[in-house]
Amino acid sequence: MDSLKIGEHVVLPGQTKKIDLPVAKLYTDADVNLPVYIIRGKKPGCTIFVSAAVHGDELNGIEIIRRLINLKGFKISAGTLIAVPMVNVYGVVNQSRYMPDRRDLNRSFPGSSKGSLAARVANIFLQEIVSHCDYGIDLHTGAVHRSNLPQIRAHLADEQTLALAKAFGAPVILNSDIIEGSLRDAAVNSNTKVLLYEAGEALRFDEFSIRAGIKGIVNVLKHLKMMPKGRVSKKITSQFVANNSGWVRATSSGIVSHHFGLGDQVKKGEVLADIGSPYGELLGTVLAHKSGVIIGKQNIPLVQEGEAMYHIAYFKEDDEAIAEHIELVAEELVNRFESTEELL
Repeated sequence: MDSLKIGEHVVLPGQTKKIDLPVAKLYTDADVNLPVYIIRGKKPGCTIFVSAAVHGDELNGIEIIRRLINLKGFKISAGTLIAVPMVNVYGVVNQSRYMPDRRDLNRSFPGSSKGSLAARVANIFLQEIVSHCDYGIDLHTGAVHRSNLPQIRAHLADEQTLALAKAFGAPVILNSDIIEGSLRDAAVNSNTKVLLYEAGEALRFDEFSIRAGIKGIVNVLKHLKMMPKGRVSKKITSQFVANNSGWVRATSSGIVSHHFGLGDQVKKGEVLADIGSPYGELLGTVLAHKSGVIIGKQNIPLVQEGEAMYHIAYFKEDDEAIAEHIELVAEELVNRFESTEELL
């Protein structure tokens, strides 16, 4: 098992090290560093990264990593875990999705050492972190005023990626095409299999999303034989795979009365929301185009015509059973476990 070099830092098997990877300077001449936490087992094995805040306002992932590496009894026995809690440090500081140059970091890969600021950060992350890894889990949330049900998005045509997605154990797995310029797109060139975890809302912590994320990462590490299996716990998740999904959009501009929430089953033709005027007049209704389960939802009760309101996943299985399953998973993770320590 070889030594691992990231930047100017060398990490040996069996070592745990926290490093600051230089990214750039602010115009105040202050340094900006990428925080990286590395845990190496004594035995050879896979190398996996877990990253968060590629979009700087998506905070759930930061908390997932923070709790994970501080779990009592958390140990990597084989292989290497590289945790990067804040990829877009600039965005976190400014509570913004974007880089200071207003570019989306997750559309800037593979980047360039001589390009824009976003391109340089993307290039550093790809060269110094992703290039070492066999696998990756990239943690995201919905956008501002939008919530996502805990879900894994991945290229499910790849058998290894599908197996990894199932091992994670999120309530829903969504087949997702790889977007050009994304981290997942760039990772393909280094043959790194990446899962995208979507859960919660920007600028907010959501306990269900955080616990589902921690449990999922632990499940993957055990699946890859990087962690001791420990005690045998009750399996609390099953996998329901949606091969496609779609957004339902506002039919009018106005004030919204929602009739459904995340994880709810909806049937084709059912009224999802009413849109009214400030005077109480009904301006329009929002209908489900197909039967499915709501996996994403706009939270702000104001919409413009054409605005995306509900993200619905379409399954081959019984939608009612899936909705009941999601409710049970949330109950198990949030209420049955008194603390995140029990997720090991």
